[in-house]
Amino acid sequence: MDNTAADSQRHENSSSAWVMVSLMMVAYIFSFVDRYILGLLIEPIKADLNLTDTQIGLLLGPAFAIFYATMGLPLGYLADRSKRITIVSIGIFVWSLATAASGFAQKFWHLFLARMMVGVGEATLSPCALSIINDSFPAERRGRPIGLYTTGMSIGPALAYLGGAAVLTWTNKAGLIDIPILGDMAPWQLAFIIVGLPGILLAFLVYLRKEPERPPDHNPSGNLREGIGGALKFFAKKRWVYASFILPASVMTTIAYSQAWVPAMFERTWGMDAAYFAFINGLLLLAFGPISNNGAGWLCDYWEKKGYKDAGLRVLILGAVILLPTGILAPLMPNPTWCFILYSINTIGTALTSSSALVTLLRVVPANLKGLSVAFYLMCISLAGLLIGPTAVGVLNDNVFGEDGVRYSMALVPLIIGTPVMIMIPFMRKHYLRELEETKKS
Repeated sequence: MDNTAADSQRHENSSSAWVMVSLMMVAYIFSFVDRYILGLLIEPIKADLNLTDTQIGLLLGPAFAIFYATMGLPLGYLADRSKRITIVSIGIFVWSLATAASGFAQKFWHLFLARMMVGVGEATLSPCALSIINDSFPAERRGRPIGLYTTGMSIGPALAYLGGAAVLTWTNKAGLIDIPILGDMAPWQLAFIIVGLPGILLAFLVYLRKEPERPPDHNPSGNLREGIGGALKFFAKKRWVYASFILPASVMTTIAYSQAWVPAMFERTWGMDAAYFAFINGLLLLAFGPISNNGAGWLCDYWEKKGYKDAGLRVLILGAVILLPTGILAPLMPNPTWCFILYSINTIGTALTSSSALVTLLRVVPANLKGLSVAFYLMCISLAGLLIGPTAVGVLNDNVFGEDGVRYSMALVPLIIGTPVMIMIPFMRKHYLRELEETKKS
């Protein structure tokens, strides 16, 4: 029996596998709600805690990225060796509790530390979730479940915006809210508590799931006797193969995370109320995001069946070609309507890139490196996106364009970061195709 037939035979209980994917998607949605709610609350937090735009940029980016990126490798190492369900459930509990704790912040450093712990918890999810998906579906059918999982990155921000719009609308009338035992709380503080607490229940539901069977060729010691160091040597050896999808995905995360400033941009540029912006943007994300994520997975599988072994990379390149120009031009539009239109197109490009990058990754890594490879990929794109995106916008606001020029900061960042990467794509694709040929021979 060849490897493909053996792989397909191992995945008989597809309904259980799809339930698992759906639960991982819900966890991913929760993670993005907890991540994006801060961007919607920039102005009230800035006013109450007396923060600068640079400090806000640090909260949006580095505070989260410090551990989200660096904890990924050891957690990916554990995902290749330990019970992944347990790791994920603990992570959900940690980030949910940290999000709720953000509501009690009284100073910049309180909120900074809480956001760091959100990063620690969320670092557990994707290495384990994608390893689980890899073990639950045969290679030719992984595109759609990965597409469903990454739908969370569209639905999560949408729910954060819609929920935030409801909270802001209510609290604009209510002012300070008297909570029994806790006393008076500002609306933004209550928002963190409301979105954080449900994750604790989700952590328990995930813990009750059964760990999927690992593939027969999975050997947790095999090529990893040197642990993470050995894995890093492997990544270095294959650096241009990994660069073929990591660099375009890093452009995607830089643009996506810089868009945490979009609510503030609409308010400062066009005087649009944050609650109204959140409502419109949330609906647009729900309209375009999920269908694009799932469409990316379907397109990867379709092109794979058509014989394109680099199907995932083709979809990724298509997404990058869409998201870069729209990310540059959207903030420069003359009115909010055209800005919303371009950001909706940008959402399609982001969804295509994010979903297909993971398909592209899993196509070329050995079985005993799945978790670590996902963690390494996430570390690279998170460091690029979170450290550069929101922080650079904040620094440019404070030092170049001013608070009211935030739109120019948001246009300049992707222009500088994205243009060189797009020029390099043909060169990097050549290395990826060569790796596919070597993988096929072995």
